[in-house]
Amino acid sequence: MFFIMPMLPILAVYILAAVLPAIILLRYIYKHDTVEKEPPGLLMLLLFMGVLAALCATVLEAVFQTVLDLLVDPGSPAYTILLAFLVVAVVEEGTKFWLLKLRTWYHPAFNYRFDGIVYAVFVSLGFAAYENITYVLHYGLSVALPRALLAVPGHAAFAVVMGAFYGRAKLREGWGDLVGARRDLWTGYLCAVFLHGFYDTCAMIGTGTSTVVFLVFVALMFLGIFRLVKKESAADAPV
Repeated sequence: MFFIMPMLPILAVYILAAVLPAIILLRYIYKHDTVEKEPPGLLMLLLFMGVLAALCATVLEAVFQTVLDLLVDPGSPAYTILLAFLVVAVVEEGTKFWLLKLRTWYHPAFNYRFDGIVYAVFVSLGFAAYENITYVLHYGLSVALPRALLAVPGHAAFAVVMGAFYGRAKLREGWGDLVGARRDLWTGYLCAVFLHGFYDTCAMIGTGTSTVVFLVFVALMFLGIFRLVKKESAADAPV
């Protein structure tokens, strides 16, 4: 106990550095939910669902990467692309989407279209905050700033796109358009997978060209996401 006490302030700094970006982005999305705020208990549960999604993804990614290692040469460009898209993006966005739908699709608070974005972002940033804590504790504060500027907002961006289609799917279900609702659910998930996979592919390749493509992609994605949030917030409608 006496050996642990001096470490607590340092640990607190590390954890704060890891979770602060997620808190800022959560506040931003929550602020744009202007029609009807969501129940605090539900939002806290969704953050926990994000942590649970991260834990599930850790196990599933390890299994799928082991299979990929047996099928594809780990030193090949194809391996990097398949790892980014079919292992990391499919699994991480899949666990988020599964728990998102499990906990919110039939919840009575899901009564406005923008709620879909709120719910998806809270799950995704619960995931990102947990992931960020593990990175900062393992690699130190040197990774806190780049992850605050790139990785955490990246998870939020993927979630905004997924959440926008998620809200539209709920609206279509209310109209009785079940085929359209399923199409929007799949579109939201696959768009998030594509954005996540492309992001990770550029980051993993690590060449000068891929780095330039990565930075341009991230800048355009973030700009588009901020516009999408404002647009969806202004056009919010009951479902």
